[in-house]
Amino acid sequence: MKADKTDGIYSSYGPEKAEELKLLENMSRDFAINELREGREERDTYPYAPLDLALFHKAEELGYFTLLLDEPDEKLTNQALLGHVLTILSMEDASLAGAVFAHSLAQMIIIQAGQAAMLDKIQDGGSKAMQKKKESPFIAFPCFDFPDNLARGLRAEKKDEKYFLSGEVNYVTLGNLASWALLPAQVEGKKGFSFFLCPLGDEKVTDSFAVLSLGLRSCPAVDLAISDAEAVPVGDIGAGEIYYEAVEALFAALAASISLGVMKGSYREALDYSRQRVQGGREIINWSELRMMLSRAAVQCRTSEMLVNRALHESELGIPGWEDSARAAALHVQEAACHVTSDGIQILGGNGYMQDYGQEKRFRDAHQLKVLLGHHPLRKLEYIKFAEELDLS
Repeated sequence: MKADKTDGIYSSYGPEKAEELKLLENMSRDFAINELREGREERDTYPYAPLDLALFHKAEELGYFTLLLDEPDEKLTNQALLGHVLTILSMEDASLAGAVFAHSLAQMIIIQAGQAAMLDKIQDGGSKAMQKKKESPFIAFPCFDFPDNLARGLRAEKKDEKYFLSGEVNYVTLGNLASWALLPAQVEGKKGFSFFLCPLGDEKVTDSFAVLSLGLRSCPAVDLAISDAEAVPVGDIGAGEIYYEAVEALFAALAASISLGVMKGSYREALDYSRQRVQGGREIINWSELRMMLSRAAVQCRTSEMLVNRALHESELGIPGWEDSARAAALHVQEAACHVTSDGIQILGGNGYMQDYGQEKRFRDAHQLKVLLGHHPLRKLEYIKFAEELDLS
């Protein structure tokens, strides 16, 4: 009997928990096929079409937005499971995965700051949240730029033991759906940046019309303008960089998981199409050059899958140097996804540029995903700082 390739992924959990996690993964496949595949083209017209709030409601009920909070024991977390769920969702539509990513990143920063109790208050909104923004259980976060860059646009001033934010921050994911935003800001007279929870229902916080993005269009984002709005500090003032760097490597691996899903979805679409499309009296999969393109995509998918699985596995076990593995995996997989989705368009010919097949969307998504956690070229340069002692001999 052929072994399930996910068996090894969950082996650290023990048989009972591993079976539970595999069931959740299978449920995610059903959700992706039945909920995300249907209506993908219409959702991609957001913000010119309504946001599918019911989809967020279902994802919340399935526990995707709190997956990292459900720890099986004191030593292991669900990061590998979340990574595989993000990959599964992204094979059909990466937008929801992007929303889960942003919310989960905000959660982990708050936990690193020792403020887990804040999450309980936010989560009290529960699933009834979907129609009333003020009750939303989500946390908005600007995850497409470096927080120290974003902090330059926001300043926090202390008045009578309270903090007030002023300034602007662009492209805040979930900013028009969440009731709170976790934002980096500079405190006057203090070095570094600090994180603050800012209530988005405050009249002193103005959000723009939903931003029309290159990809991940139904992962909503807005620009915020803030004028002297009271905010709650998260952790110690000036310690924002410490909290962010403590979770950044893990989320690099999770970002790679999303890109992997986009890549695998593009390859699957190209393979299915090439088996059905007939030209010159035979299926185009039998044309040598096209078959070579498919082979390159298959190799990239398999290599990227190994990288992501290894990075997530090392992170769960706390293997020394896992942070470098996670960052390297993200940089490689995000670039590979751009190449594979480009070939995915070419294999479909003119149909590749049509919305019906999803290939052009995956191409746009892959390029937007490259800037998760900051600009791709700068993260490459930053990797040298993290890995300058890495022995590659």
